[in-house]
Amino acid sequence: IINEVEELGGMAKAIASGMPKLRIEESAAKRQAQIDSAQIAIVGVNKYRVAEEDSNDGTGKVDVLAIDNREVLRAQNDRLNRLRTTRDEAASQAAMDSITDAIVSGTGNLLDLAIKAARARCSVGEISYAIEKVVGRYKPEVKLVSGTYKTEYNKASLKPGEKDPIAETIKMTEEFAEKWGRRPRVLIVKMGQDGHDRGAKVVASGYADLGFDVDVGPLFQTPAEAAQQAVDSDVHVVGASSLAAGHKTLVPQLVQELEKLGASDKLVIAGGVIPQQDYQYLYEHGCAAVYGPGTRIPDAAQDMIRKVEARLCEAEGSA
Repeated sequence: IINEVEELGGMAKAIASGMPKLRIEESAAKRQAQIDSAQIAIVGVNKYRVAEEDSNDGTGKVDVLAIDNREVLRAQNDRLNRLRTTRDEAASQAAMDSITDAIVSGTGNLLDLAIKAARARCSVGEISYAIEKVVGRYKPEVKLVSGTYKTEYNKASLKPGEKDPIAETIKMTEEFAEKWGRRPRVLIVKMGQDGHDRGAKVVASGYADLGFDVDVGPLFQTPAEAAQQAVDSDVHVVGASSLAAGHKTLVPQLVQELEKLGASDKLVIAGGVIPQQDYQYLYEHGCAAVYGPGTRIPDAAQDMIRKVEARLCEAEGSA
């Protein structure tokens, strides 16, 4: 891998080509298939799962730290406002200008200048923008790994009488396309400040291997942006991937934004690290399904197809 990076001209050029990210996502898709097919065991996920009677209160709930995202946002805004009203604004601006000048001229030590800006009480966002306004912001090209999940999953040995979930799901997508004129289409989104998209990309690659048409939103989308992309792409389902506890804030906002656009017919689902005790809250706020830790991708895909078909039949009946 190091030799391949060198042949591409170094790590910066390798990153620009998308090679490292794609390799990581291939590895992640392969591992997810191994977990889903039980080729490897993950205690508590696909083996020795906690029974309801073994949980904290006998209901399947496990104690987790609950974060009020609105309060965090308010506190962070207050902190930034205090920072900007108490610092030496002239010194802060001069430090940021020095960074911008270095970018324009191509000279100077950016790390040293960034440290000086931080000591002048400039925020990380301001330091980043001092560079961004000259060279722009890096936007990785969205690429999905193709075939890796399905190939790895099919290495698992089926038990006698056990159905092949991959073949079964692909058949369902083909039947869906024959009946409704196109394949089931899903948009996978990462909203808020959760900058980790490995899980979202793994799920997106898995759905694509199972016959879905898949769109993937960029990192740091707002619910409004995600809703607009869902409408523009004419998807059946919007899947919100959550790893950083923002689901109770962002998913209801996504549902509201879709309603504003007259697109409440699109199903909203949520997946990722979501505690079981939050499921009902999400259902009550317009979420059609929640696929938490341990959910196999084929199982989620089949459930989605059934829910989309039910929604389409309902709309057809009322038309």
